[in-house]
Amino acid sequence: MAISTDESNPRICVVLGGRNFIGKSLVLQLLKSKNWIIRIADSDPSLNLDLKEQDSLLSHAISSSQASYFQVDVRDKSQIKRAIEGSEVLFHIDPTNSLSENTYHQYMITVQGTKNVISVCRESKVKRLIYNSSADVVFDGKHDICNGDESLPYPSKSANIFSDFKAQAESLILFANTSNGLLTCALRPSSPFGPGDTHLIPFIVNSAKSGLAKLILGNGTNMCDFTYVDNIAHAHVCAEEALRSGVTSVAGRAFFITNLEPMKYWDFASLILEGLGYQSFRAVIRLPARLVQVIPVIVNYFPQTMIHILSRTRTFNSSQAQNHIGYTPVVSLKEGATLTVQSFSQLAEGSPRGKSKAEKLLGSGRAGRVLLWRDERESFTYFLTLALLSNWFFLPERTFISSAAKILLAVTVVLYGLGRLPSPMFRLTVRMINPSHFQVPEATIKDLTISLTSAWNWWMRTLRSFARGDDWSTFFQVTVSLYLLKLLLSLSISTVFGLVLVFAFTAFFVYEQYEDEIDRVAEVSFMAIKSTMGLRFNKVSLQFGVDYQIKYIYIGMIILAKPSSYKLCQARMARSVFSL
Repeated sequence: MAISTDESNPRICVVLGGRNFIGKSLVLQLLKSKNWIIRIADSDPSLNLDLKEQDSLLSHAISSSQASYFQVDVRDKSQIKRAIEGSEVLFHIDPTNSLSENTYHQYMITVQGTKNVISVCRESKVKRLIYNSSADVVFDGKHDICNGDESLPYPSKSANIFSDFKAQAESLILFANTSNGLLTCALRPSSPFGPGDTHLIPFIVNSAKSGLAKLILGNGTNMCDFTYVDNIAHAHVCAEEALRSGVTSVAGRAFFITNLEPMKYWDFASLILEGLGYQSFRAVIRLPARLVQVIPVIVNYFPQTMIHILSRTRTFNSSQAQNHIGYTPVVSLKEGATLTVQSFSQLAEGSPRGKSKAEKLLGSGRAGRVLLWRDERESFTYFLTLALLSNWFFLPERTFISSAAKILLAVTVVLYGLGRLPSPMFRLTVRMINPSHFQVPEATIKDLTISLTSAWNWWMRTLRSFARGDDWSTFFQVTVSLYLLKLLLSLSISTVFGLVLVFAFTAFFVYEQYEDEIDRVAEVSFMAIKSTMGLRFNKVSLQFGVDYQIKYIYIGMIILAKPSSYKLCQARMARSVFSL
């Protein structure tokens, strides 16, 4: 359907959710048509333009009052009314994927928020309401959908709670359609992607970084319809045109929106990853979906609903959208993938990164600079000096006090000698040591005091947490730390100092160089241990309660410290059970 242009008589429309990545694309398309005065509504307190938007069509539209911004919480009808009063059209762009783990919050935003929007639209005499739904509203997570059309019913159980809420919101929108009042329709884009995507593309990249992108869940032949964001925005414009033109076959209906180019999910993932430079992450290992569901490490990374989505075919027929609202993709899948890759250059393999975790821990001061070997000569000088000092102080034939006294004597003689030397000596200028070098800045003392206070407060909070018995994670961390300290104290002080010195000058540097690989190994190991130990621990919890948990942990620590006491511990454990 052609987009009409009437610059002399622009109409007012509202894009609710205009700052998510679909909303942004829709706003730009509406601005380019020059048919609209646009009200951008979202939950942020103010409109914060990113660097790419500073000198863009949107910034100029804001300056010329062609566009304006309203903060709207869809749970508050008064805020909705303030934004849409006097407008002709409302585009309701729900988030494509909720990041909140709070089910109640999701419900209030998606379902109750939609109820509020419909109510205010009727009160404010809004003529047309177009809702951005999702193709997943008809997906149950268990069965393939091959070329599915609008005759598919909502499943009795959705793939996830968010899809269920979207289905409820969509049904409310369609039910609100009336022939002589508010006209509504819903669009169901399948797997949206594009610049600004916060779900699909980051998920694919994170899978590559974790090494799990090499895995194909299922047989690897599952097809998916991916929809570029500009095509979704174009579909909204087409739907509004159709409703305004009085096309009766559009009002009160939902339409699937795709790029009309279904492809294998794993081929699409490889296309994105290879575009970002992850050449070695093409999926090559096939795992049956049922097997994956019982592997703890993978289940922790891929929730069950995600496993269903990644292993099932989900393709949809967009012929109804083509026939009734005049929708045709304006950007091909290949072109969309290229534009998406260009917009996510910050996620590319080998792209400049922010501060490493090691640098954040050590800070950007001298300690961080030295231990991370920013200046090799400086770091080597410090390492050599500390090694010589450790040798000096911990020689077996000399006590620590006598070693310190001799060092202080040598320093005193050298400083006194430098102070007595004439400035020019043998045509050389002797630099005098500034007295300020021996002063400790007041700010340093304050920082040290704050650090000591924070450390003390942390220990007090930890002890209080132990007293309540509600922080098992910290308990195990402290227990392991104390056990390692016990091992260190069993060694000679010279050996301990040498180990600490070598560790400090190598561990942080190595970790910074191989941060992703080390984190990946640590995460997988932790998940495996947590899954195994958590299962056993939960069984104990259900059977015997908290008192027995404490005894169980205590006995386990004894076994770790002295494996030979295993049989004795078995007897103690049995007596503990009968004593509860």
